[in-house]
Amino acid sequence: MTRGSTGLRLRGLIRKETFQIVRDPSSILIGFVLPVVLLLLFGYGVSLDAKHVPMALVIENPTAETSSFTASLAGSEYFAPQAVPDRPAAERALAEGRVQAIVVLSSNFSRQLPSAAGAPIQLIVNGTDANTARIIGGYVEGAWQKWLEHTALDAGGAMAPPVAVEQRVWFNPEVSSRNFLVPGLMAIIMTLIGTLLTALVVAREWERGTLEALMVTPVSIGEILLGKLIPYFVLGMGGMAASTVMAVWVFGVPFRGSFFVLLLVSTLFMLAALGLGLLISTVTKNQFVAGQVAILVAFLPAFMLSGFLFDIASMPAVVWGITHVVPARYFVSSLQTLFLAGNIWPIVATDMAALALMAVFFLGLTRRKTRKSLE
Repeated sequence: MTRGSTGLRLRGLIRKETFQIVRDPSSILIGFVLPVVLLLLFGYGVSLDAKHVPMALVIENPTAETSSFTASLAGSEYFAPQAVPDRPAAERALAEGRVQAIVVLSSNFSRQLPSAAGAPIQLIVNGTDANTARIIGGYVEGAWQKWLEHTALDAGGAMAPPVAVEQRVWFNPEVSSRNFLVPGLMAIIMTLIGTLLTALVVAREWERGTLEALMVTPVSIGEILLGKLIPYFVLGMGGMAASTVMAVWVFGVPFRGSFFVLLLVSTLFMLAALGLGLLISTVTKNQFVAGQVAILVAFLPAFMLSGFLFDIASMPAVVWGITHVVPARYFVSSLQTLFLAGNIWPIVATDMAALALMAVFFLGLTRRKTRKSLE
């Protein structure tokens, strides 16, 4: 066997696989249409920000001060306040879901305001969504403090709080959840293309017997695996490039890192995902089982345990430990770092090392499990 004949066979296998991808509508659907739909859906439809929160205002004794405070709430993009006649009406609106919070200004609000103790306001928040409830509480507290400062300045004085906090938000100064979600979604798309597509398509060939047909030819197992790996690697990197373009130019997510480093990290993750997909197809040899296994061991862990939506640090210890064997965890970490912070090498290098180990493990195990046998 010569090096030239190996190259010819490999080139033939890649050409055959490329034709199959082009002719297979499901491959094109999963490879290009589904990622674009997911990116548009999550990019535009999913947001963890709380803006224009419907809020009931109960003003027991309208005065100039209460009008000033309610005007400050109405001028904020975070609230959509609406005056209600009394507390029972506000509570009904909260129970029926028409508002998410109630702000009560008591009848002696204006009289207590100049006192040393100040004028308390009451805030009642719908706690069924704990995250949104915490955000609303923070927003109202911030709006209240800002209004007090403006009121003191207008009165010719100045607030002298015991601690002056100057807040600076690094890496995502807009505090936009889209900037956080879109890079994570790209990792989910890469997992979808790399693992699910490879597992389904190769398992289909096992079912149809076309892989057994290859087994009786002079091609080696390594050439067969490379012939499968290379076209789907190109397909996956094409999906990654399209996702990057959409993230930067469609959704306006800043990219502060190096595109070369992004290419390196994406390559390592794609090799790990392809290796896992090939391993699943080699072990199952059935499309239905391969799809179920790919969803259970690749797609769902990537969605739930990668840090894409849920904070890994706040997970229970056992679940936190499991996240270390999820390749998407490291890819999400690197993408969020490269997009929002730049080339932070202690993070990116650690993630790259973990992805390289996983790629070697999955591809090596696939090579070991794939035998040139018709049994």
